[in-house]
Amino acid sequence: MNAPEQTPHTESPFKGKTGLARVFNALRYSLAGLRAAFRHEDAFRQECLLVAILIPAALFVPTNGAGKALLVASALLVLVVELLNSAIEATVDRVSLEHHLLAKRAKDIGSAAVLISLINLALVWLLVLWG
Repeated sequence: MNAPEQTPHTESPFKGKTGLARVFNALRYSLAGLRAAFRHEDAFRQECLLVAILIPAALFVPTNGAGKALLVASALLVLVVELLNSAIEATVDRVSLEHHLLAKRAKDIGSAAVLISLINLALVWLLVLWG
């Protein structure tokens, strides 16, 4: 007896695009995410201001290209970690606004990741400038 043909299952109905259409959709979603973070997250706006100051400053620091790259990368890392933290917080809040130990833990761990990225930023800048 022949087995019935099965249609391939995708992980998500939104995963159907390929090629340039996928690239353009991904870009559109990414820009929407940046706008949402800037509009709704105070910490992200503050860190954007910090990065807007630090990246031009990094270009004028008397160091080699690798030093400049470390300065810029450490600043951008703060934004990346803040975006991930904001995504975690939004997801936890979407699931439930109820106070729960695991929700608090997830939010606290995300916040700790931001703190570590800020400490990394300070250490990289100190080491490159005075190391």
